Amino acid sequence: MTVDPALVEMMDAVFAEYRDAHPPAKAVARDAELWRRLHDLGLVRLTGAEESGGSGAGWFEAAELLAAAARNAVRTPLAEHDLLACWLLEANGMSGDDAVRTVCLLGEDGTADGVPWAAGSDRVVVVWRDGDDHRVADVDVAALSITPGSNLIGEPRDSIEADVTALDGVPVDSGVVAELWLRAALVRAVQVCAALDTIVASSVEHAASRVQFGRPLSRFQAVQHLIADLAAEAALARAATEAALTTAVTTGWSTGNLHFRVAVARSCVGHAASVVVRNAHQVHGSIGTTYEHRLHEFTRAALAWRSEFGTVRYWDEQVTDATLAAGADVWSLIAD
Repeated sequence: MTVDPALVEMMDAVFAEYRDAHPPAKAVARDAELWRRLHDLGLVRLTGAEESGGSGAGWFEAAELLAAAARNAVRTPLAEHDLLACWLLEANGMSGDDAVRTVCLLGEDGTADGVPWAAGSDRVVVVWRDGDDHRVADVDVAALSITPGSNLIGEPRDSIEADVTALDGVPVDSGVVAELWLRAALVRAVQVCAALDTIVASSVEHAASRVQFGRPLSRFQAVQHLIADLAAEAALARAATEAALTTAVTTGWSTGNLHFRVAVARSCVGHAASVVVRNAHQVHGSIGTTYEHRLHEFTRAALAWRSEFGTVRYWDEQVTDATLAAGADVWSLIAD
C-alpha cells in the first residue's frame, strides 16, 4: 500500500491537534466543528467521485485516514459515512448531499441493533430484505425510531426500528449488499490494527523508560517475552488486513477468495487483540489501568471494534467453512 507521505502526515497532524485540545470523553458524540474541518480538507468524502463532490481517492488513502484517527483516539463516523453509507448510495445510482450518514441492515422484524452513529447522523441508509431481494432507502433520522446506545469506548451504537412499508426504497443487488458487509468488516480490521500498533509503541516506550530494581523494564526477560508476543500478534493482524485490503482494491472487490481473505484478517485481528491487550496491561502494570493513562483509549477500542460487523467466533467459522469447502484446493484461497 503506497500513499503520499505528505497526505498521511497531514491526516495525523489534524487528529493529533484535535486530540490535544479535547481529552477523551466517556460518552462520545460527533463533533460538528471537527466534521466541518475534515469537510473543508476534503476528507469527509475522501473516496467519493469528484463529479459528486468527493475527493476521488481510494481505499488505501481511506485506510490511512481511519488509522490516523484511531492512532490519536479520535472518534468520528468517517468510515460509516464515506466508505459504507455514501458508497452504497453511489453504487446503487442514488445521489446524496452534505448530510452526515450512517448505514444499517434491518432484520426481518424491521429492527437493527448496534448501528454506529445513528442518533448523531442526519440520515441513515437503510437496507432490508424484500422477499428474495433487498431494497435500500436513504432515510431521515426523524422517520426512524432510534434508541441510543454505546459500545465499550462510548461511541454511539444505537438501536433502530423502521416500518419498511412506509419507506421509499429501491431495489439493490444482493452482490452489493454482500460487498457492504465485507467493506464494513474490513473497516473495523483497519481500525483495530491501528489501535494495536499504538499499543505496541506504548509498551515498548514504557518498558524502555520505566526503571525497576535499578534497570529498565526492557532488560527483564519476562517483559521482553511479553513485548515480543504482542508485537508479533500485531504484525500478523496487520499483514492479514493489508493482504485482504490489497486483494479487494486490486480486484475491484470481485475476486472469489475475497470473503476468505477478509475472514482471515478479521480472525487474526480478533485473536491478536486478546494477546496484545493482555500483554500490554501486564507490561504497563498498575499505571496502565488508570483513566489518566492513555493505554485504555486503545485497548478498549481494540476490544470494542473486533466484535463489530461479525464476532471473532463468526469470522473463525467463516475461515473454517471456506477451508473445508475448498477441500484439496485450499491453496487457491491463499495464492490466487
